[in-house]
Amino acid sequence: MAAKGSGSGKGGSAGKGAGAGNGKPSARGKGKAVGGSSGGVARGKSAGAAGKGAGAGKGKPAGKGKAVGGSSGGVARGRATGGSAGGARGRAAQPAGRGGQVRAGQPRGAAPRGAAPRGAAARGGAPRGPASRSRSEQLDPRGHRDEDRGLGGSQIEGRNAVIELLRARKRKVREIWIVEESEYSDAIEEIRELAREQKVSVRPVAAGRLQREAHSESPQGVLARAAEIEPVTLVELAKKVKGVEPFLVVLDGLTDPHNVGAVMRSAALAGATGIVLPRHRSANITPTVAKAAAGAIEYLPMALVGGVANALKELADNGVWSLGLDANGETSLFSDDVTRFATGSVAVVVGAEGSGLSSLVRRRCDVVVSIPQTAVIDSLNASVAAGVACFDIARRRALA
Repeated sequence: MAAKGSGSGKGGSAGKGAGAGNGKPSARGKGKAVGGSSGGVARGKSAGAAGKGAGAGKGKPAGKGKAVGGSSGGVARGRATGGSAGGARGRAAQPAGRGGQVRAGQPRGAAPRGAAPRGAAARGGAPRGPASRSRSEQLDPRGHRDEDRGLGGSQIEGRNAVIELLRARKRKVREIWIVEESEYSDAIEEIRELAREQKVSVRPVAAGRLQREAHSESPQGVLARAAEIEPVTLVELAKKVKGVEPFLVVLDGLTDPHNVGAVMRSAALAGATGIVLPRHRSANITPTVAKAAAGAIEYLPMALVGGVANALKELADNGVWSLGLDANGETSLFSDDVTRFATGSVAVVVGAEGSGLSSLVRRRCDVVVSIPQTAVIDSLNASVAAGVACFDIARRRALA
């Protein structure tokens, strides 16, 4: 039974108070029950330990010993007292109703061993924020199994990326968040205008709220939610587009979202007609990828494949050359020998950061090229190298 204030009584006196919750009287025994936050006390025989409340949780009567309460540190002493949410000392202690298993000798107010700590971890893992997401965005984002995930792209951040999402009109846009105290800018006004035309809800939010929802380092005060990007097939990518030979970019194990987005941006500007992404060993279209791509994801058809080596074989069967890009390539990108590949149906294959092309993918390429360098420092960043290759191919195609 509950107790009010510091009154005393016999046989588990009843009462009300913020300090104690509700509970059934324990077996007869001398002792003292202390309530929760208000410190209410009941003295006498058969004193009942609190059942619900800040000080104690639910539990079955324990053996002789001492039960320690939960967050507010309420204590019940005596024989056959009720269990507690925090822990119990003594013999034959029963598990608590909430908060995990109770173990002997646990300090007052401490979380039970094996239970999740309070705060962010108890709400589902690591603390939120861009810093905690940077690694999760690289390989197999958000913990999904590779075979289960699609291309992604349902959350778009950054002004240019959101503008292009609205301009393209290729996906359903569900809502847009804009920081309510944003200073005037042409980009924000264009977003508002395009949203009005398309009857998309614009929601003003506090800067802190938007930052908590963002996955990129700098969302620039705007965030959009839209339908995911739908992939196309390799066969579709291998077809001519309005009489133009396919010009594809294939990513072989590129996991850094900034690099993936930068490659897509360069590819779109150079006139590429499609992107090939593997399900394994690659970042999909995360908010960071979308922001780095600056809207390119809205205009580039993308295929999602089980393996790059098999994809190159399928492309070859459909008449597409594969041009591998690797620092140790035996042919110069600027060689005349590259022209016959560049001016036809071609797929530029970009290797992973550091390791380059995988051995099997390298063998499947029709030619492996490198970019001549004069300095002795390390090779070019993967996205920069991809940009150089894409624009050199675009130059050759324009001159053909």
